[in-house]
Amino acid sequence: MTERKLRTEMPKRDPAQRARDFDEVALGYTEEQAREEAARCLMCKKKPCVAGCPVGVDIPGFIELIKAGNIAGAILMIKQYNALPAICGRVCPQESQCEKVCALAKKGAVAIGALERFAADWEADQEADVGGGVREPRQAGFTKPAPKTETAAGGNPAQLSSAKASESKQQSVALVGSGPASLTAAGELAKMGYGVTVFESLHATGGVLRYGIPAFRLPRKVLDREVDYIRNMGVEIQTNVVIGMTLTLQDLFADGYAAIFIGAGAGLPYFLDIPGENYSGVYTANEFLTRVNLMRAHLFPEYDTPISVGERVAVIGGGNVAMDSARSALRLGAKSVTIVYRRSRVEQPARAEEVENAKEEGIKFRFLSAPKSILADGQGRVNALDCQEMELGEPDKSGRARPRPKPGAEFTLPVDTVIVAIGAAPNPLLTRAAADFKIDRHGRFEVNRATMQTTMAGVFAGGDIANDEGTVIAAMGDGKRAAQAIDKYLQEKRRLTAKPQ
Repeated sequence: MTERKLRTEMPKRDPAQRARDFDEVALGYTEEQAREEAARCLMCKKKPCVAGCPVGVDIPGFIELIKAGNIAGAILMIKQYNALPAICGRVCPQESQCEKVCALAKKGAVAIGALERFAADWEADQEADVGGGVREPRQAGFTKPAPKTETAAGGNPAQLSSAKASESKQQSVALVGSGPASLTAAGELAKMGYGVTVFESLHATGGVLRYGIPAFRLPRKVLDREVDYIRNMGVEIQTNVVIGMTLTLQDLFADGYAAIFIGAGAGLPYFLDIPGENYSGVYTANEFLTRVNLMRAHLFPEYDTPISVGERVAVIGGGNVAMDSARSALRLGAKSVTIVYRRSRVEQPARAEEVENAKEEGIKFRFLSAPKSILADGQGRVNALDCQEMELGEPDKSGRARPRPKPGAEFTLPVDTVIVAIGAAPNPLLTRAAADFKIDRHGRFEVNRATMQTTMAGVFAGGDIANDEGTVIAAMGDGKRAAQAIDKYLQEKRRLTAKPQ
């Protein structure tokens, strides 16, 4: 039996160099490396990797095309299922989804994410959109719209909506937020022939992709390229529109939108609820990453947002957001950055790739440790973090071992800055927008998981505002599922309306 080659690892920049700038860490495959990795795929008949993909990409299909050197065909196939391949190839946790169920997983799964990224980046390098075709619309009388530009809105709410019931023959759908769930739903609905408008509360598109993920993991030119692809399908994007304030959901229905999808994410940070959280030098990860990623604090004074991290930083949490915060703090000039996590490495939810990158760059880890209080100097400025050593007990509801204090084991970390990265909940502005919504105990919409429909007629929701999975690809899966359900909902509504009375 022929011994199969080992997985082709993606090249990365030198840790000492990359830890001081925000340029992308991973360099991507060359075509030779991509074809070599593609040749490892067994082309399984049952395709377990497809079942492991939340958006159902034909993974063996596009990998076979890469193996044959038909990269244009590969990206075209990917885009039939996934409109954001350059993003997914960079930030999706393939190791816990498609690659986890790969037949070669025990010996080194095929690098599905790296191959997807390669195909998307190859397309960009050709300066040609080989995957930009829009399928024939379902609705008679609908003409494929010309590409639309991003619109900054504000002022009179009556002037904000682009879809007036009197000016087009097709039904229109409004989407709230421009993160991965909404962008995916928008692309799918545009393919079906619906008029689509995305309303974004910030001044820039992308949602968590822009304000939450640093450029060294997701370069802004890549994000902008993917958003432009969605826009060029006929999707209109209006920024600076806060649904729930600038416009209400009722306003959107009154303006002629036949359905609404809410993909506004989770922007309300959780706090530690320990003494000292109000001292100067304490950030939530939401604020810290937004200042850096969206407001470009690392380029001060070229940009107007300053940020101070001092020399010693502690980041509380063990997920990808904690990794992003720690690695960003290092790039902002901190001499020492320590992750403080209450469980062990085994239970840590962050991607193995990101933990490895952080360690290579010099990030320190204090596992089985939990903060007790934040201390400050006489001026109210953080100068230390009191911690409690932990030990693991019985599993909790998530299946992970529950941490408990280790008697008599405490320590103090001298720090200048504390970043709290322990999760976030949906902003209640939307969830309280209508009495018809049912909200769970975490503040998320209750939805039918098969259709993503909320308890309010005509309103669907997905991503972090409707589930706790917290990944880009899970949000995209929600968006795709919701788009299909919206299509069925509107077709049924038209059928009932068309029935003779």
